[in-house]
Parts: sequence; C-alpha cells; structure tokens
Amino acid sequence: MASSATSQNSKRAAVRKALDRHKVYITAQSFSAGAYKARVLVDGEAYWVDEFRLSQLQQGLSPAELELTPATDD
Repeated sequence: MASSATSQNSKRAAVRKALDRHKVYITAQSFSAGAYKARVLVDGEAYWVDEFRLSQLQQGLSPAELELTPATDD
C-alpha cells in the first residue's frame, strides 16, 4: 500500500514539474551550410537559437540562464 502512495506522489510531482516548465514554441527553422537555426517563442519573447540551445530550452532552462538576447527581426 505504501508503494502505491509513493507512486502517486512521484507522478504528481512529475506533472507539477511539467506544468511549471515554460513552453517553447518553434516559429521558424533555417538550415544553411549544415547549420540548424530556429526562431523560438518563450514566455512571449522570440529568440534565434541553435540546436543545442533549443534542446536546453526544451529541458527547462530559461533564456536568462542561457544568456540569450531577444531576436531583432527586420
């Protein structure tokens, strides 16, 4: 019985963590000279990132933690 309660608690913690994480929306992608670049929207702000930074954002790191600057699209 105790393992059932522990299982429920861990499932609830996982859901809480997922809900607290910011959402990352990919709004554009570019492939040029073998390099990948994506324009992402995080918490209402747009950023251009490479594949590695995109992965970090999707894992829950914030743009501030990655020292990203907002995109200045023309």
